[in-house]
Amino acid sequence: MIALLQRVKRSWVSVEGIEIASIHQGYNILLGVMKDDSREDISKLINKIVHLRVFADENGKMNLSILDIEGEALVVSQFTLAASVKKGRRPSFESAMPPKEAKGLYKLFCEELQKHIPVSQGEFGAMMEVDILNDGPVTIIIDSKEL
Repeated sequence: MIALLQRVKRSWVSVEGIEIASIHQGYNILLGVMKDDSREDISKLINKIVHLRVFADENGKMNLSILDIEGEALVVSQFTLAASVKKGRRPSFESAMPPKEAKGLYKLFCEELQKHIPVSQGEFGAMMEVDILNDGPVTIIIDSKEL
């Protein structure tokens, strides 16, 4: 499972021109679910995400977690994080989990993260417009297989 975290001041997602979810300070999380992912990958990712210290303390140092700042998360499914561009000019998405299975793990990820911080969600499988007001910018890629 791959999570691309962006520290944001605000983020929102729209489908067909209608805003369906928004957050204030916290993370915009683009989540890619891979073929071999499981509940264990979800646990590893969430543990890292909620304790990662990338928010500024009173001295401007990245020393606070999303828990410390009482931040929120907007989670958006992003199968293109599974892209391989090793061959040719068109990305291959062979390592992405099929949508039906991926949706279940995406929902479970959101439910488990919600136990720690407020979570808003994009619409799985929809064509979405994601607006991000970056804070920094600070962008971090976390691969559960590397944890």
